Amino acid sequence: MKSPLRADLARLIAAQVSLHACMTGFRMAAPLMALREGHSPVAVGMLLALFALAQVFLALPAGRFADRHGLRKPVVLAVGIATSGAALAAAFPVFGVLCLTALTCGAATGLAMIALQRHVGRLASNPTELKQVFSWMAIGPSISNFLGPFAAGLLIDAHGFRAAYLLLALLPSLAWFWVRGTVELEPVAPEERQRSGSSWNLLRDAGFRRLMLVNWMLSSCWDVHTFLVPVLGHERGLSATVIGAILGGFALAATAIRLAMPWLAAHLREPVVIGSAMLATALLFAVYPLVQAAWAMALLSVLLGVSLGSVQPMIMSTLHQITPKHRHGEALGLRAMAINGSSVAMPLLFGSAGVVVGVSGVFWSVGALVGLGSRLAWTLHPGGRPEDP
Repeated sequence: MKSPLRADLARLIAAQVSLHACMTGFRMAAPLMALREGHSPVAVGMLLALFALAQVFLALPAGRFADRHGLRKPVVLAVGIATSGAALAAAFPVFGVLCLTALTCGAATGLAMIALQRHVGRLASNPTELKQVFSWMAIGPSISNFLGPFAAGLLIDAHGFRAAYLLLALLPSLAWFWVRGTVELEPVAPEERQRSGSSWNLLRDAGFRRLMLVNWMLSSCWDVHTFLVPVLGHERGLSATVIGAILGGFALAATAIRLAMPWLAAHLREPVVIGSAMLATALLFAVYPLVQAAWAMALLSVLLGVSLGSVQPMIMSTLHQITPKHRHGEALGLRAMAINGSSVAMPLLFGSAGVVVGVSGVFWSVGALVGLGSRLAWTLHPGGRPEDP
């Protein structure tokens, strides 16, 4: 990877972390405040869902906006939205305002992420660079998932919730600091956008449909693990610390494999990595409910982190190769809509299914689905773009 590209990428990752850390900090702090004030778990669940819900409905408009305006204008808008929502929470820390903050921070993060991903994909000049840049970009959320909650927690304990909210309100402005000097790439010509028609036309391409289905299955596996491991650990009599360590091992492994992938990118093929990850996930899900010891669950969690952590860069690389260049924002919007919709709906589905078939049954059912779906991954051909539908 060339030095100018590395420098641009570092600034864009820093911008991504700045905005995403604001959301992850509020995603930890707002439910904690609601619980301390006596709100029910149902109310807290609704509050958490609002972070993803905004992105479900705004992802497609955000993608089209990024296609028309490039990077800086969406980031400026996202910074304004996130800062306003966070400042409201600092000024009026009550449950209703926290719900509004969840919507604004979720919406702002989704808008910025799509614009950043679109820009980064267009910076790459070949498939190897695509895999490299998206491997680096995938590390950003891992950093912000730690940074936002950790900084908010320190301030809550030291100075209270208002101080934490004020710090989180300042973070988005750093995103503009990092992107303000970015050179904009060529925007989408109006005639190309008009000729493309509806964003849903992208789904007419069989390769894009397969990629979205594969992406949804793998995203569901991530949700299954996050949602059901605490349930399984509780059934095994494990402490909260041990359960947290098991989930932490998963996150660390996912980050580690993404750190390694830029150096392996030239030797990786997207269908092979995605298909192998799906088969490995199916096997790990088959074994997970059978183990009793905490160390065995931790080992499986680490292996699952390696498997699922390797997928996102390959998905993003494939998406940018099979989608017409002037529709990258729309394609990213469709992907974000599917992922966030899954994050809202899947925990409810898994909870209901767990009552009927048990936690083991959910693991085995989802594992079987992913294993059978791995055939789709092997048919992905990221080598060329289709004609615009």
